[in-house]
Amino acid sequence: MPAALRRSLMVVAAALIASAINPHDYFTWFLEVVPALVVYLILLLSYQHFALSPLLYWLIAAHACVLAVGGHYTYAEVPLFDWIKDALHQSRNNYDKLGHFMQGFVPAIAARELLLRRSPLKRGKWLIYIVISICLAFSAFYELIEWWVAAASGDSAEAFLGTQGYVWDTQSDMMMALIGAVTALITLSRFHDQQLSKFT
Repeated sequence: MPAALRRSLMVVAAALIASAINPHDYFTWFLEVVPALVVYLILLLSYQHFALSPLLYWLIAAHACVLAVGGHYTYAEVPLFDWIKDALHQSRNNYDKLGHFMQGFVPAIAARELLLRRSPLKRGKWLIYIVISICLAFSAFYELIEWWVAAASGDSAEAFLGTQGYVWDTQSDMMMALIGAVTALITLSRFHDQQLSKFT
């Protein structure tokens, strides 16, 4: 097992265990953390055939920790972001915007790595365009999942949705994913390329 995967798995396991202790409610906790559980299952099943870069393993771990915190408190009630809301006179707890930023930031590097290693695409404008498009598609699909879960489970999904009465919540979530994807490409592409050079 790659060292980065092993170490990041230990961090994520600790975060998930801590988040499962007296969460807001276990239904919301499960809905929020199940993506992390699915991703780590895939990583554990695939690393022998397709190990990822250390950067990507750690980014996935960071995203999983964001999900664990959101699962424990719900995205509308994370204490630090309640304090930020009060300090900055905001109308809502914006922890969910961090979650959706990460929903663009981490998949951007994941898509970039998969495309560069498994497709004929080269570095350049088309790669950037396709990576951003994948991140936006992923974000939109997640919003559909939230809608389906809410429709299926009724009032019990309110904490999962975390709209807090904001009419443009879905659109602003997707905007944050877009900002996250662009930020990742601008800030991490060069470092990512250094790590990818070890696979060639």
